[in-house]
Amino acid sequence: MSERHNAAWSWLTAVVLAHLLVSFVHGAAHAQARVPLSPAANLFVYIVILAGPLIGLAVTWPSERIGSWLIAATMAASFVFGLVNHFVLDSPDHVAHVDPQWRSLFATTAVLLAVTEALAVGLAILNAVDSKSDGVQMGQSALKP
Repeated sequence: MSERHNAAWSWLTAVVLAHLLVSFVHGAAHAQARVPLSPAANLFVYIVILAGPLIGLAVTWPSERIGSWLIAATMAASFVFGLVNHFVLDSPDHVAHVDPQWRSLFATTAVLLAVTEALAVGLAILNAVDSKSDGVQMGQSALKP
């Protein structure tokens, strides 16, 4: 693994973990501001936004390319979900409609989620492409030493 590739993977890991932390704070803002989510939206949050990137990180150990693509896909889906729900749709989840007492934290974490998601998508794609060029191919063992 090249030094550049190792740095990209380290940054990707850091961004995924930062995203998880911001997600927890945003979830607390949701709860305190009493911003409800539908059952489908809750499932999306738990499966795609929270678990998806972590599963992607775990998958990078046996297959860095597949894990990186999983992170890219889940973070891209998270980005679209957050952008639409926090900034586009006129709903209780829109940053402008949140209880004023919690609006600042809610909006700040919504923006930080979008930033970490976009950054993770870019880093994950770079990592996936770089891992392919390092000679790791589908079907071969990609276990890290």
